[in-house]
Order: sequence, then structure tokens, then C-alpha cells
Amino acid sequence: MKTNNAQQEYFISTDKALISIDTVHDYLCHHSYWAANIPLETVQRSIEHSLCFGIYRNSMQVGFARVITDHATFAYLADVFVLPEHRGKGLSKWLMQEIHDHPTLQGLRRWMLATRDAHELYKQFEWQEVNEEQRGRLMQRLFPDVYKSTNNK
Repeated sequence: MKTNNAQQEYFISTDKALISIDTVHDYLCHHSYWAANIPLETVQRSIEHSLCFGIYRNSMQVGFARVITDHATFAYLADVFVLPEHRGKGLSKWLMQEIHDHPTLQGLRRWMLATRDAHELYKQFEWQEVNEEQRGRLMQRLFPDVYKSTNNK
């Protein structure tokens, strides 16, 4: 667990035992544009198989991010959020710094993420939009409606 002087009442941890699955699921399912209607079981599996970072105030989870990685060459940053009532305190910047400084994520060749609205946050940490040369190389399989037909708890 790490604390930051600017956020004395908060701490960031990678301890999965602290994660509130209900908080993460509720935010992703009901308040995110990228994972609307995601099933609880999918959230649980995604956390189990990722390096997760939680932001906590006392014992209450107020933010989250996960990194899908092989810990050697590649990382994909996903599901980054800070609950609305805790925004504006520098928590997302602190979270990004902790992710970038994590010992097992050093020396990776490529990091990726997808965002519709947080470009300015990521640019502060040397993230760049894919350039024309990379666009010709990068490919994807995308199923944007995969959660629409599932039952959620």
C-alpha cells in the first residue's frame, strides 16, 4: 500500500483482497461507456487475471484500474475510473503514476489503451495517439455489443 502526501486520506494498493467487486462491477456496468451491462462474472474473471490497482479512502474503494500484461513486453490499461465524488483531487494522476512506476511493468515495449474522453490525462504520462504508420499495422477484433444480451446481477 502506498500513500501520497497530497491525498493523506487515500491510499493505492494492488492487493486484490481489498477490491470491492460490487463497486467495480457497479461502476463498469452502470456508469461506464466501455463496459455497460458487463456481467459480474466477467468482472470477477478480469480482476483475477489482471494486475489491479485500487484507490481507497479508509476501507472504501473509490477508484480502480487494471493492467492486462505478460510482465515482459506488453501491457493494456483498462477499466480506469475514479468515483465522481472523489474526482478533482489528483487521484487519477496519482493512480497513473503508481501504475507506470510499478516494478513488474518496467521495460515493456508497448502499452496500449482505448479511451473516448481521457486523452489529456494520458498525454501527461507520455501516451500518444496511434500515428499513421502504426494504424497500418495495428489490428483488432471488437465486439462492442457483447454485454447487451447478458443478464447482470
